Amino acid sequence: MKRAIGIDIGGTKIAAGIISDTGELLERTEVKSDPSDRENMFERVVEAVEQVLGKSSVSIGDIEGIGAGVPGKVDREKGVAVFQNNLPWKQFPVTARLQERFGIERITIDNDVYMAAFAEWKAAQVKRAETFVYVTISTGISCSIIHNGSFFRGAGFAGELGLIPVLSKGVNERLEKIAAGPGIQKLAEKELKVDTISTKEVFEGYLNGKQEYQPIIDDVTDHLAQGLYAISSLLDPHKMVFGGSVIVNNPFLLELIKEKLKSHQLPEQQHLLGQMSISTLAQKNGVVGAGLRVFEGML
Repeated sequence: MKRAIGIDIGGTKIAAGIISDTGELLERTEVKSDPSDRENMFERVVEAVEQVLGKSSVSIGDIEGIGAGVPGKVDREKGVAVFQNNLPWKQFPVTARLQERFGIERITIDNDVYMAAFAEWKAAQVKRAETFVYVTISTGISCSIIHNGSFFRGAGFAGELGLIPVLSKGVNERLEKIAAGPGIQKLAEKELKVDTISTKEVFEGYLNGKQEYQPIIDDVTDHLAQGLYAISSLLDPHKMVFGGSVIVNNPFLLELIKEKLKSHQLPEQQHLLGQMSISTLAQKNGVVGAGLRVFEGML
């Protein structure tokens, strides 16, 4: 059995895992990020790798390579993290630094959503000729498209679903601003006229049947359905899988979204409704996908 290390790098935490060539997560660990400066952040990544190796019986010499998912724009060929909103890694040479630190030549880096999408694509077992879309709804909203076995990247910024404008109370707003975790929180604070409330409390209030929370979730699911209808119309995908903490922790959202999406769709588009599902890999998909990409050099 061959093994690789997968790293899922985020602004709040870094997860690292040892992945088999069949996609099995053999060991996993998680450390807090330190985005105070670029070197501190890199040391946290190193700590995550060393920690996961320490928890297992695997040595660095047994590892085929390292895959790393990085937020924002990534230059995969040069191995550079180009730009991120939540990390101090502008033009940071991730590949070269990992090679230098661990003595491993085979390093694969990509955008973190693409890494997660790769794991979901493998798990979904879609036909190679089909179009697959992975959507993440968390602190941000994004998607990744795989068609004919390859990522659709455009000029390098494809899949930014969160930037699509949707109609909200008569005004066009970017989807991410009003339907990602922080957006839901701000919407609730405004509607409920409270200083602060967590997104978790909003969902709990809705599930407990409190009337004041119903319009908030109604608005959020309406906004998401509008954004997803753009994907349905432009790509007509065969399958769509959802990940990210907002929807994975609140799976009831999917049925509400599907009901509203159906109202937008033509009958010929509604095949997608039966092919929309929530990730079974949950928060593991970024690590698993990064590890698997070491074995399969899909672009």
